[in-house]
Amino acid sequence: MDRRAEAREDGPSTLGLRAPRRESGGPPRTERPPGPSRLEARRAARALKPGPGIIASRAIGEAFITCGVLMMLFVVYQVWWSNVRADQQAGGATDRLHEQWDKHEPGKGVDDPERKPGAFEPGEGFAVIHIPRIDVTAPIAQGVSKTKVLDKGMVGHYATEPLKTAMPWERKGNFALAGHRNTHGEPFRYINRLEPGDAVVVETQSKYYTYKVTRQLPSTSPSDTGVIDPVPPKSGFQEPGRYVTLTTCTPEFTSKYRLIVWGKMVDERPRGKGKPDALVD
Repeated sequence: MDRRAEAREDGPSTLGLRAPRRESGGPPRTERPPGPSRLEARRAARALKPGPGIIASRAIGEAFITCGVLMMLFVVYQVWWSNVRADQQAGGATDRLHEQWDKHEPGKGVDDPERKPGAFEPGEGFAVIHIPRIDVTAPIAQGVSKTKVLDKGMVGHYATEPLKTAMPWERKGNFALAGHRNTHGEPFRYINRLEPGDAVVVETQSKYYTYKVTRQLPSTSPSDTGVIDPVPPKSGFQEPGRYVTLTTCTPEFTSKYRLIVWGKMVDERPRGKGKPDALVD
């Protein structure tokens, strides 16, 4: 008997290894890993996408954040940068006035009784105000224009009808001034702290005019123009004289009412004789 016959009789051959037989009917079966089906995966993906409500709320939230940032920048500009810029402009105007006076330019800043309020151009500086009690030194310009005068950190002189007032060198009259209380240099922010007897000094090319505070009106209507009359009814003054009136907005950061401070001239001193006592440290 040959070896093939023996192999058929004895069973599987031990001469070599054979691959296991595949069962008929196609490729071998593989096990599906555990997890969601494709349909379930698509549903889950759709669930993760934001709906219209979420998208709208996000857009609104981003808009609020943007508005908040813009408002914060505006506040910074109004409260801080406008003061920085106005202080620079006012300081420059004061320096130019002193330089101009030192040069004695003819026809500029001469406090002559014949030099009427209208002789200065709107926005033109002609004096410097000193209020030692509240540490204020600011240029005084012609007119009370917000853009040309007040927003530049300067104090404005009421010089246009029907609110025209006197110059300090005139023998009789009320020298009425306006200034910002908040922002843009805010030269009159603390005039509410002035008390009777405090000095207000107006410096011109040739003289220092010293006033003493007499009375304060904490609040009045913006339409109450009588506060800058030659003899203001609420000031306590009984007859024409040489007066000063300071006006500003109140309460702070609003323009609803006006705060008024009045003073009376007590000294007129040539600049050549030096500063008045109120400005001497």
